[in-house]
Amino acid sequence: MSGIYIHIPFCKQACHYCDFHFSTQMRKKEAMVKALQKEMELRKDEFKNELVETIYFGGGTPSVLTMVEINDLIKTVYANYTVVENPEITLEANPDDLTEDKILELNQSPINRLSIGIQSFFDEDLKLMNRAHSSNEAIQSLSRATRYFKNISIDLIYGIPGMDNKRWQASIDKALSFGLPHISSYALTVEPRTALKKFIEKGIVDAVDDNQAQEQFHILADTLEAHDFVNYEISNFGKEGFFSKNNTSYWKGKKYIGIGPSAHSFDGKRRGWNIRNNIKYIKALQQGELPLEIETLTKKDRYNEYVMTGLRTIWGVSLNRVQEDFGIKYLEYLNQQSEKYIAKHLLFMDGKKLIATKKGKFLVDGIASDLFMINLES
Repeated sequence: MSGIYIHIPFCKQACHYCDFHFSTQMRKKEAMVKALQKEMELRKDEFKNELVETIYFGGGTPSVLTMVEINDLIKTVYANYTVVENPEITLEANPDDLTEDKILELNQSPINRLSIGIQSFFDEDLKLMNRAHSSNEAIQSLSRATRYFKNISIDLIYGIPGMDNKRWQASIDKALSFGLPHISSYALTVEPRTALKKFIEKGIVDAVDDNQAQEQFHILADTLEAHDFVNYEISNFGKEGFFSKNNTSYWKGKKYIGIGPSAHSFDGKRRGWNIRNNIKYIKALQQGELPLEIETLTKKDRYNEYVMTGLRTIWGVSLNRVQEDFGIKYLEYLNQQSEKYIAKHLLFMDGKKLIATKKGKFLVDGIASDLFMINLES
């Protein structure tokens, strides 16, 4: 099974923390949709022997598209790829876009899963991040969406400067009050070349407190676990039957095609990425060219990526797979490097799988980097 990711590079306004590729200028939206369709057509042979299980509209803000545009893109997928009978089709949406009419239209479309960018239920947090919606719009969007959609995920951000643990707990509790089956939650990260980075450097906004972020991650994990959520990937919590099929396929190393400017693709051995420029992307597709760069991954690259993604999940890193796919030297190296983390109770062995402990989850990216193979030749 494989997936198709469609990047919609438009937003109403720029969030202060965001370094994803997008534009706040909508005038090229129609041309962009046509370019996305053209890219799908040109790349259909890449998946000629694959079944598409998931279609994911990410961004940017896909909910700025009209229903005609959304449906046209879905039709293009079906016209060029073999899609399973009941695919997971996700649309990322901002609360301010989810009016009653929009929800009704989405309910009548093939979209069967919503991922709503709530981020916080408090206006002071939303203003700091420069989100386009208010806390009231967040609440209203969920009140509407839960009447028509069963499969809903929301995003929440922790580690926000000025957000104490009490307010963070209140945001989690508000999310739980809607009976949601899935929550994705991320620590606020200060990325280079973002407004947040500049504000912190100038002293306008307090620096992110890593210790508080770690505390808030554990508050989140404990609270959701008590409400029957499974922390199946570091940033993702789902009830049984509601794990994101799209995201799970990434972490398990399945193939996917990324459509749109800046979108990434993976076929098991090669990684590709599209140009990060809307105008150049559209122009290339109008000329029938793919604005795509491709890199063939070495054995070392594939091992490192498997360790990184595997440790982030409840499925862990399979020692059998490491030996079968990469060889005994890689297995010996992994065992050697992981010993100190097992001793510190940050990792543990479950049969033939290496898995992060509850204590180790928040630190797993740093742990994984120490398990990377650097010197061994591929």
